[in-house]
Amino acid sequence: MPPNLTGYYRFVSQENMDNYLRALDINVVLRKVVCLLKPDKEIIHTGDHMVIRTITSLRNYVMDFDLGVQFEEDLGPVDGRKCQTTVSWEGDQLVCEQLGEKRNRGWRHWLEGDRLHLRMTAEDEVCVQVFQKVK
Repeated sequence: MPPNLTGYYRFVSQENMDNYLRALDINVVLRKVVCLLKPDKEIIHTGDHMVIRTITSLRNYVMDFDLGVQFEEDLGPVDGRKCQTTVSWEGDQLVCEQLGEKRNRGWRHWLEGDRLHLRMTAEDEVCVQVFQKVK
């Protein structure tokens, strides 16, 4: 049975964010700003329904979805694109596939103790963020 990811998580670290954003064609000024942000994550996980909030001082992003059901995701706040998104479990990892203009786009979340890991991919770039559960 997959873990319940419900909780509030504070940013700890990230690797390779600039190259990941470059792969998404984000302009240099916005890349520099985003690389300075320290986002929090809030996850509400109820059965097959999830809400994932990414909270920053610049802007927030909310994903509200049912597991295993494809939906059109508006990534306007991120990079101005829309894609067909499906989020499902692969073992203990929550995996998101985002089909659209960019090849190999998606992410996966998993827990190691009280740390939430996020691995984001776009094209050939990988960015990893780590968050500490605080409640």
